[in-house]
Amino acid sequence: MAKSKTINVKGTKITIIQKGKDDFISLTDMVKGFEDGLVLIEKWLRNKNTIEFIGIWEEINNPVFNSSEFGGIKNEAGLNRFTLSAKRWIEKTNAIGIVAKTGRYGSGTFAHKDIAFEFGSWLSPEFKLYLIKEFQRLKEEENNRLKLDWNLQRTLSKINYHIHTDAIKEKLLPKELSKQQINFVYANEADLLNVALFGITAKQWRDSNTEKEGNIRDHATLEQLVVLSNLESINAVLIHQGLEQSKRLIQLNKIAITQMKTLLNSSAIKKLK
Repeated sequence: MAKSKTINVKGTKITIIQKGKDDFISLTDMVKGFEDGLVLIEKWLRNKNTIEFIGIWEEINNPVFNSSEFGGIKNEAGLNRFTLSAKRWIEKTNAIGIVAKTGRYGSGTFAHKDIAFEFGSWLSPEFKLYLIKEFQRLKEEENNRLKLDWNLQRTLSKINYHIHTDAIKEKLLPKELSKQQINFVYANEADLLNVALFGITAKQWRDSNTEKEGNIRDHATLEQLVVLSNLESINAVLIHQGLEQSKRLIQLNKIAITQMKTLLNSSAIKKLK
């Protein structure tokens, strides 16, 4: 089983563990806020409706479920002498929906989320609703992290794709600016950065790419966008230092070339594909 996670339901911390791809919720934790505590689990298991529910769940989800033993237990349910513990249910029927666990990441009685939600209804309809709400919040957070990881892997793959040949590397590297470019005054600071990185202004790009939509930055590679973001921060510092525009342009162009070389030749990025 994987490392446990916890959710907080009406002030009670409830442990959730994974068994394969399925989430199992601690019934032991669920009863902590209720009077009689652990006794409630056995009371619930003795209930005929409970046995029918968990038995049907096992028949649907468990290919090795002992249906004949289940039938015998179901017939006994309701009698005064009838008792049923989680351990006995598991041993008699080969059940997989309820597990008794001890260990580092949680101990006690755990149940598949379908069964745990049913137990929550038996404890209190209000408690069940809060339990489901917090469980859903946890799963949404996990999904968001997975999406982030997936996007990161996709991004790194794109970077690796763009740098797999020397020809592409050379194409992406900024050109060292000419004296004429350096001496030209770029009143628009955004264009100053465009020239430092791309070698042309936004208007020059539009005039040369009339068939394309968007602007020069919309068609930049991921590497160029990363460097451009860095140049914006550096340019702000240089402005505060009172450096004139032509001198800032020289520095920004040199920085752009250095950073692009570093990024395109990074062995660490290649390994992360």
